[in-house]
Amino acid sequence: MHSGPHPNEKPVETPHSENEASSPMLLELPAGEKVYRQDYSIVIKLPGGRRTLTTSWLNGGYREDLECIINNQIPRGVKKGEELEGGDVSSYLSLLASKLGFDPLKSSGMLTAANMKNVAIVSKGFRGLEVTAIVTGGVEINGGRVGDPSSYYQENGNHFPINGTINTILVINADLPEYAMSRVIMTATEAKTVALQELMVPSRYSQGIATGSGTDMIAVVSDMTSPLKLTDAGKHSKLGELIGKCVIEATKKALEKQSELTPISQRNMLLRLERFGVDEAYYWKVASHMAGENRKMRFLKDLRGLALNPSLVAATAAITHIVDEVSWGLLPDTSARTMALALIRQLPHIMQSNQKPPEDLLSDYDSIVDNLVYMTAWLVKNGMMGDT
Repeated sequence: MHSGPHPNEKPVETPHSENEASSPMLLELPAGEKVYRQDYSIVIKLPGGRRTLTTSWLNGGYREDLECIINNQIPRGVKKGEELEGGDVSSYLSLLASKLGFDPLKSSGMLTAANMKNVAIVSKGFRGLEVTAIVTGGVEINGGRVGDPSSYYQENGNHFPINGTINTILVINADLPEYAMSRVIMTATEAKTVALQELMVPSRYSQGIATGSGTDMIAVVSDMTSPLKLTDAGKHSKLGELIGKCVIEATKKALEKQSELTPISQRNMLLRLERFGVDEAYYWKVASHMAGENRKMRFLKDLRGLALNPSLVAATAAITHIVDEVSWGLLPDTSARTMALALIRQLPHIMQSNQKPPEDLLSDYDSIVDNLVYMTAWLVKNGMMGDT
């Protein structure tokens, strides 16, 4: 098994067709698929004999005649489909395909706000099987958790939200029947969610951990001409394993490139509390009512320093996970609250503070998260500046 470009991939130094002229070639796979960047698009040029299954507005669903799949960065400032050239998403994608030199009737495409320069490509193989994931992504705008409150009710098929978005394209060098390609989408979607949960990406619409963005898209390509016939893309199969590993790695790389979102960047108490509506303004509101000198800029500087303390981040992770388990029904509220507050009361000792917090600092009537804010605000105001 390997990660990254396959050793048998063809070296490509120059474009191979008119529509690829002056376009940086990113990858040419052994079976002939070509991946290149042209203007504000990533283009996957497909040889003949390819099955595709896409969620695209243009020629989406199952097809056996597509020549290309396009991932396009929408023009800056565009917020909805009606603002695109052509007046709607499918017309825009059709015009885009023509501009890139392809037949719109044999093209499919995706839209995103992500920069195409931040694309992540990961290939993995086992024996003769090869899987390549091509991912762009951003979740800082509309990352959400499945089941969150909706943002709109679509009527007459006229509403096309397009901001944010994790777009995934999977190229598989095996011959998969239609039902197996549907299973590829299931496995890839689970893998994307794993990547977001491992990064503790917050939902922008609830206190939950994001499972994707509200506008994610996917395309799957399989090779009908391949002698390798596979029918299972679930987690028990080697194909499912490769899909999972490719998508997890590529999703994380894309988010790092686009948003500087990494495991290291998430080692921050403030970021962990963001999904609960806690920010620097709330911290200052709490701290300004505590005894002691009120110097806002000094407080915020010290808060940012303390927020990076590994011990405090670990304690915050434990406490917020207790909150999550209560919301999922895994822990009874009373017992969970007792244990969470016990841990919060230990924070001065854990942080080696030489001062004792007031007896009435914590409140039995406020939430676990609010009590965590009270204690950490008190720590900052009483000289704890963090040690990273």
